[in-house]
Amino acid sequence: MPDPQVTRVEVGGRTLRLTSLDKVMYPATETTKGEVLAYYAQVAPVLLPHLADRPVTRVRWPHGTGDASFFEKNVPSGAPSWLPRVQVDDVTYPLMPDQATLTYLVNLNALELHVPQWTVVDGEPQHPNRLVIDLDPGPPAGLHECARAALVVRERLERLGMELYPVTSGSKGMQLYAGLGGDLSSAQVRDLAQQLAQELTGEHPDLLLWRMTKTLRPGKVFLDWSQNVAAKTTISPYSMRGRDDPWVAAPRTWDEVEEGAEDPEALRQLETHEVLERLDRDGDLLEDLLG
Repeated sequence: MPDPQVTRVEVGGRTLRLTSLDKVMYPATETTKGEVLAYYAQVAPVLLPHLADRPVTRVRWPHGTGDASFFEKNVPSGAPSWLPRVQVDDVTYPLMPDQATLTYLVNLNALELHVPQWTVVDGEPQHPNRLVIDLDPGPPAGLHECARAALVVRERLERLGMELYPVTSGSKGMQLYAGLGGDLSSAQVRDLAQQLAQELTGEHPDLLLWRMTKTLRPGKVFLDWSQNVAAKTTISPYSMRGRDDPWVAAPRTWDEVEEGAEDPEALRQLETHEVLERLDRDGDLLEDLLG
Protein backbone atom coordinates (compact mmCIF):
# COMPACT_ATOMS: atom_id res chain seq x y z
CA MET A 1 0.00 0.00 0.00
CA PRO A 2 1.23 3.55 -0.69
CA ASP A 3 2.44 5.49 2.34
CA PRO A 4 -0.18 8.18 3.15
CA GLN A 5 2.62 10.35 4.55
CA VAL A 6 4.39 10.45 1.16
CA THR A 7 3.34 12.57 -1.82
CA ARG A 8 5.13 12.15 -5.15
CA VAL A 9 5.51 15.28 -7.27
CA GLU A 10 7.25 16.22 -10.51
CA VAL A 11 9.50 19.26 -10.13
CA GLY A 12 11.71 20.36 -13.00
CA GLY A 13 11.73 16.91 -14.52
CA ARG A 14 12.59 15.21 -11.21
CA THR A 15 10.28 12.94 -9.25
CA LEU A 16 10.42 13.92 -5.58
CA ARG A 17 8.95 12.26 -2.49
CA LEU A 18 7.50 14.89 -0.18
CA THR A 19 6.82 13.68 3.32
CA SER A 20 4.58 14.67 6.24
CA LEU A 21 2.97 17.63 4.52
CA ASP A 22 0.53 18.04 7.43
CA LYS A 23 3.33 18.40 9.99
CA VAL A 24 2.99 21.71 11.85
CA MET A 25 6.23 23.67 11.40
CA TYR A 26 5.11 26.91 13.10
CA PRO A 27 2.96 26.01 16.12
CA ALA A 28 1.96 29.62 16.84
CA THR A 29 0.28 29.97 13.44
CA GLU A 30 -0.28 26.26 12.70
CA THR A 31 1.65 26.70 9.45
CA THR A 32 2.30 23.26 7.98
CA LYS A 33 5.20 21.79 6.06
CA GLY A 34 2.99 21.71 2.98
CA GLU A 35 2.44 25.47 3.29
CA VAL A 36 6.19 26.02 3.70
CA LEU A 37 6.86 24.03 0.52
CA ALA A 38 4.11 25.94 -1.28
CA TYR A 39 5.70 29.27 -0.31
CA TYR A 40 9.11 28.19 -1.57
CA ALA A 41 7.57 26.90 -4.81
CA GLN A 42 5.90 30.26 -5.43
CA VAL A 43 8.90 32.38 -4.47
CA ALA A 44 11.45 30.21 -6.31
CA PRO A 45 11.64 32.37 -9.48
CA VAL A 46 12.97 35.34 -7.47
CA LEU A 47 14.73 33.41 -4.67
CA LEU A 48 16.87 31.16 -6.88
CA PRO A 49 18.79 34.00 -8.60
CA HIS A 50 19.91 35.20 -5.14
CA LEU A 51 21.17 31.68 -4.32
CA ALA A 52 22.77 31.06 -7.72
CA ASP A 53 26.37 29.81 -7.57
CA ARG A 54 26.50 30.26 -3.79
CA PRO A 55 27.07 27.34 -1.41
CA VAL A 56 23.97 27.05 0.76
CA THR A 57 24.00 26.41 4.51
CA ARG A 58 20.62 25.33 5.84
CA VAL A 59 19.03 25.50 9.27
CA ARG A 60 16.74 22.52 9.80
CA TRP A 61 13.87 22.15 12.28
CA PRO A 62 12.99 18.41 12.23
CA HIS A 63 10.00 18.91 14.52
CA GLY A 64 9.06 22.50 13.74
CA THR A 65 10.09 25.80 15.28
CA GLY A 66 8.78 24.78 18.69
CA ASP A 67 11.66 22.31 19.00
CA ALA A 68 15.41 22.11 18.39
CA SER A 69 17.17 23.11 15.18
CA PHE A 70 20.62 22.56 13.71
CA PHE A 71 22.86 24.08 11.04
CA GLU A 72 23.83 21.86 8.14
CA LYS A 73 26.61 22.78 5.72
CA ASN A 74 27.39 19.48 4.01
CA VAL A 75 25.15 17.85 1.44
CA PRO A 76 22.77 15.68 3.52
CA SER A 77 23.37 11.96 3.62
CA GLY A 78 21.24 10.09 1.10
CA ALA A 79 21.02 13.07 -1.26
CA PRO A 80 20.48 12.05 -4.90
CA SER A 81 23.42 12.09 -7.28
CA TRP A 82 21.76 14.80 -9.39
CA LEU A 83 21.87 17.32 -6.53
CA PRO A 84 24.59 19.89 -7.45
CA ARG A 85 27.42 20.32 -4.96
CA VAL A 86 30.75 22.02 -4.54
CA GLN A 87 33.64 21.38 -2.17
CA VAL A 88 35.07 24.39 -0.35
CA ASP A 89 37.91 23.49 2.00
CA ASP A 90 36.66 20.39 3.84
CA VAL A 91 32.93 20.97 3.34
CA THR A 92 30.82 19.69 0.44
CA TYR A 93 28.01 22.22 0.11
CA PRO A 94 24.86 21.90 -1.99
CA LEU A 95 24.16 24.46 -4.68
CA MET A 96 20.59 25.50 -5.53
CA PRO A 97 20.31 26.24 -9.24
CA ASP A 98 16.75 25.03 -9.69
CA GLN A 99 13.41 24.39 -8.02
CA ALA A 100 13.96 20.63 -7.75
CA THR A 101 17.04 21.14 -5.57
CA LEU A 102 15.25 23.78 -3.50
CA THR A 103 12.24 21.52 -2.98
CA TYR A 104 14.38 18.50 -2.08
CA LEU A 105 16.25 20.40 0.65
CA VAL A 106 13.22 22.25 2.04
CA ASN A 107 11.45 18.88 2.30
CA LEU A 108 14.15 17.94 4.82
CA ASN A 109 12.68 20.63 7.10
CA ALA A 110 15.23 23.25 6.08
CA LEU A 111 13.43 26.52 6.79
CA GLU A 112 16.38 28.90 6.61
CA LEU A 113 18.81 29.27 3.69
CA HIS A 114 22.09 31.08 4.40
CA VAL A 115 24.72 32.07 1.82
CA PRO A 116 28.09 33.88 1.71
CA GLN A 117 28.66 37.11 -0.19
CA TRP A 118 30.81 35.29 -2.77
CA THR A 119 30.04 32.80 -5.52
CA VAL A 120 31.83 29.77 -6.95
CA VAL A 121 32.80 29.48 -10.61
CA ASP A 122 34.11 26.16 -11.93
CA GLY A 123 34.39 25.00 -8.33
CA GLU A 124 36.54 27.94 -7.23
CA PRO A 125 35.43 30.64 -4.76
CA GLN A 126 35.44 34.12 -6.27
CA HIS A 127 35.86 37.55 -4.74
CA PRO A 128 32.60 38.76 -3.15
CA ASN A 129 30.17 40.48 -5.50
CA ARG A 130 28.23 42.18 -2.74
CA LEU A 131 28.76 43.84 0.63
CA VAL A 132 26.34 43.39 3.52
CA ILE A 133 25.86 45.34 6.74
CA ASP A 134 23.73 43.48 9.26
CA LEU A 135 21.81 45.80 11.58
CA ASP A 136 21.34 43.92 14.86
CA PRO A 137 19.29 45.78 17.50
CA GLY A 138 19.90 45.33 21.19
CA PRO A 139 16.57 45.32 23.08
CA PRO A 140 14.63 47.45 23.69
CA ALA A 141 15.80 48.73 20.29
CA GLY A 142 13.98 47.24 17.30
CA LEU A 143 13.19 47.98 13.67
CA HIS A 144 12.59 51.66 14.40
CA GLU A 145 16.20 52.07 15.51
CA CYS A 146 17.39 49.85 12.65
CA ALA A 147 15.60 52.11 10.17
CA ARG A 148 17.32 55.15 11.66
CA ALA A 149 20.66 53.33 11.43
CA ALA A 150 19.95 52.31 7.84
CA LEU A 151 19.50 55.93 6.79
CA VAL A 152 22.83 56.82 8.40
CA VAL A 153 24.61 53.99 6.55
CA ARG A 154 22.89 54.87 3.27
CA GLU A 155 23.98 58.49 3.45
CA ARG A 156 27.60 57.47 4.08
CA LEU A 157 27.79 54.85 1.32
CA GLU A 158 26.04 57.07 -1.21
CA ARG A 159 29.03 59.40 -0.83
CA LEU A 160 31.15 56.45 -1.97
CA GLY A 161 28.91 55.97 -4.99
CA MET A 162 27.30 52.79 -3.64
CA GLU A 163 23.57 52.05 -3.86
CA LEU A 164 22.10 50.19 -0.88
CA TYR A 165 19.18 47.76 -0.81
CA PRO A 166 17.34 47.24 2.53
CA VAL A 167 15.97 43.88 3.70
CA THR A 168 14.07 43.30 6.94
CA SER A 169 15.69 40.12 8.25
CA GLY A 170 12.60 38.15 9.29
CA SER A 171 14.13 37.96 12.77
CA LYS A 172 15.02 41.09 14.79
CA GLY A 173 16.73 43.53 12.48
CA MET A 174 17.70 44.40 8.92
CA GLN A 175 20.38 43.85 6.32
CA LEU A 176 21.72 46.42 3.88
CA TYR A 177 23.25 45.13 0.64
CA ALA A 178 25.44 46.84 -1.95
CA GLY A 179 26.69 45.33 -5.20
CA LEU A 180 30.44 45.01 -5.77
CA GLY A 181 32.49 44.58 -8.91
CA GLY A 182 34.39 41.55 -7.64
CA ASP A 183 37.77 43.27 -7.56
CA LEU A 184 38.11 43.25 -3.75
CA SER A 185 38.91 40.20 -1.64
CA SER A 186 36.70 39.14 1.25
CA ALA A 187 39.33 40.50 3.65
CA GLN A 188 39.32 43.86 1.90
CA VAL A 189 35.52 44.06 1.94
CA ARG A 190 35.53 43.07 5.62
CA ASP A 191 38.04 45.83 6.41
CA LEU A 192 35.99 48.36 4.45
CA ALA A 193 32.84 47.41 6.35
CA GLN A 194 34.65 47.49 9.70
CA GLN A 195 36.08 50.93 9.00
CA LEU A 196 32.65 52.16 8.00
CA ALA A 197 31.12 50.79 11.21
CA GLN A 198 33.84 52.40 13.33
CA GLU A 199 33.42 55.79 11.67
CA LEU A 200 29.64 55.79 11.98
CA THR A 201 29.77 54.67 15.61
CA GLY A 202 32.04 57.62 16.33
CA GLU A 203 29.55 59.98 14.67
CA HIS A 204 26.41 58.42 16.22
CA PRO A 205 27.48 56.87 19.56
CA ASP A 206 23.97 57.03 21.02
CA LEU A 207 22.55 54.88 18.22
CA LEU A 208 25.31 52.67 16.80
CA LEU A 209 27.93 50.14 17.91
CA TRP A 210 30.72 48.52 15.90
CA ARG A 211 31.78 46.01 18.58
CA MET A 212 29.49 43.34 20.05
CA THR A 213 29.98 44.46 23.65
CA LYS A 214 27.06 43.05 25.65
CA THR A 215 27.10 45.78 28.25
CA LEU A 216 26.75 48.44 25.54
CA ARG A 217 24.14 46.65 23.40
CA PRO A 218 20.83 47.67 25.07
CA GLY A 219 18.99 50.27 23.00
CA LYS A 220 21.62 50.45 20.25
CA VAL A 221 22.13 48.94 16.81
CA PHE A 222 25.20 46.79 16.23
CA LEU A 223 26.64 47.32 12.73
CA ASP A 224 27.75 43.76 12.10
CA TRP A 225 30.52 44.20 9.54
CA SER A 226 31.78 40.64 10.16
CA GLN A 227 29.11 39.15 7.86
CA ASN A 228 31.59 39.95 5.07
CA VAL A 229 34.22 37.53 6.40
CA ALA A 230 34.67 34.77 3.80
CA ALA A 231 33.61 32.01 6.22
CA LYS A 232 30.43 33.80 7.33
CA THR A 233 26.95 33.49 5.83
CA THR A 234 23.85 35.67 5.90
CA ILE A 235 20.19 34.72 5.59
CA SER A 236 19.24 34.88 1.91
CA PRO A 237 16.63 37.37 0.79
CA TYR A 238 13.25 35.62 0.49
CA SER A 239 14.26 32.82 2.89
CA MET A 240 11.84 31.98 5.67
CA ARG A 241 13.01 32.24 9.29
CA GLY A 242 12.61 29.80 12.12
CA ARG A 243 10.77 32.16 14.44
CA ASP A 244 7.37 31.83 16.13
CA ASP A 245 5.67 33.30 13.06
CA PRO A 246 6.50 32.42 9.42
CA TRP A 247 8.50 35.59 8.84
CA VAL A 248 10.64 36.11 5.75
CA ALA A 249 13.84 38.03 4.99
CA ALA A 250 11.96 40.57 2.89
CA PRO A 251 13.27 43.32 0.58
CA ARG A 252 11.84 46.73 1.46
CA THR A 253 11.62 50.13 -0.19
CA TRP A 254 13.51 53.12 1.13
CA ASP A 255 10.17 54.90 1.54
CA GLU A 256 9.22 52.19 4.04
CA VAL A 257 12.53 52.56 5.86
CA GLU A 258 12.16 56.34 6.04
CA GLU A 259 8.65 55.95 7.43
CA GLY A 260 9.95 53.41 9.96
CA ALA A 261 12.62 55.85 11.09
CA GLU A 262 9.92 58.43 11.81
CA ASP A 263 7.22 56.19 13.28
CA PRO A 264 8.15 53.35 15.69
CA GLU A 265 5.00 51.46 14.68
CA ALA A 266 5.39 51.76 10.91
CA LEU A 267 7.89 48.98 10.18
CA ARG A 268 7.53 45.30 11.08
CA GLN A 269 8.68 41.92 9.84
CA LEU A 270 6.65 40.37 7.01
CA GLU A 271 5.06 36.92 6.70
CA THR A 272 5.06 34.63 3.68
CA HIS A 273 1.69 35.68 2.25
CA GLU A 274 2.62 39.36 2.50
CA VAL A 275 5.90 38.79 0.66
CA LEU A 276 4.10 36.95 -2.15
CA GLU A 277 1.53 39.74 -2.43
CA ARG A 278 4.32 42.32 -2.65
CA LEU A 279 6.08 40.31 -5.35
CA ASP A 280 2.90 40.24 -7.42
CA ARG A 281 2.59 44.00 -7.03
CA ASP A 282 6.20 45.23 -7.12
CA GLY A 283 8.39 42.42 -8.47
CA ASP A 284 11.82 41.79 -6.98
CA LEU A 285 13.04 44.97 -5.28
CA LEU A 286 16.55 43.47 -5.31
CA GLU A 287 16.65 42.75 -9.04
CA ASP A 288 19.30 45.43 -9.66
CA LEU A 289 21.52 43.90 -6.98
CA LEU A 290 21.90 40.80 -9.15
CA GLY A 291 23.84 42.84 -11.72
